[in-house]
Amino acid sequence: MKLLHIDSSILGGNSASRQVSAAIVDQLAKATPGLDVAYRDLAAAPLPHLSGELFAARQGAVWESPAIQKDIAASQAVLDEFLSADIVVIGAPMYNFGIPSQLKAWIDRIAVAGKTFRYGATGPEGLAGGKRVVVAISRGGLYGPGTQVAAFEHVESYLRAVFGFIGVTDLQIVVAEGLAMGPEKHAEAMQGALRTVSQLRAPTQLQAA
Repeated sequence: MKLLHIDSSILGGNSASRQVSAAIVDQLAKATPGLDVAYRDLAAAPLPHLSGELFAARQGAVWESPAIQKDIAASQAVLDEFLSADIVVIGAPMYNFGIPSQLKAWIDRIAVAGKTFRYGATGPEGLAGGKRVVVAISRGGLYGPGTQVAAFEHVESYLRAVFGFIGVTDLQIVVAEGLAMGPEKHAEAMQGALRTVSQLRAPTQLQAA
């Protein structure tokens, strides 16, 4: 079984989402003997943003430029890496109410018509089902349901929409929020998130093995 670990925070060792995503991977690795873990740091090695040339290549255009061919090859590698993973763990901090642009560039490489979704007679159909996706979200303020700025939350809602669109039904969200509201609130939020992580279990198909 393969796990793909994605981090996108620009804060390195000071990142809450990195701490929580690492804890998730560690918990799942302990619960799943023989788990094969691959890691991609989108801040340390950012992907280029989606270009017109890459989009055209997906429609069948052929490019001779070495730079474009390199981007096409890198994009295919990212897609293959995602498709081959049984579990995907993502660290997703909130920046200015949304996901980091580095994470958006990665999503633009896995949301590919004919590969992870398609349009049929009745509308869109996800093709990437069967995966387990666990997302560690970090937020400086409080954006949950019923809060004053709940309408500004565009990380969890966006990721639920994207992964639902491509067919993922086993999606778990671990949130650490209020991190910028003082040391006590920060510690409380992290303890709560890590407590949730400690309750994660191995995929159902392996629990009986």
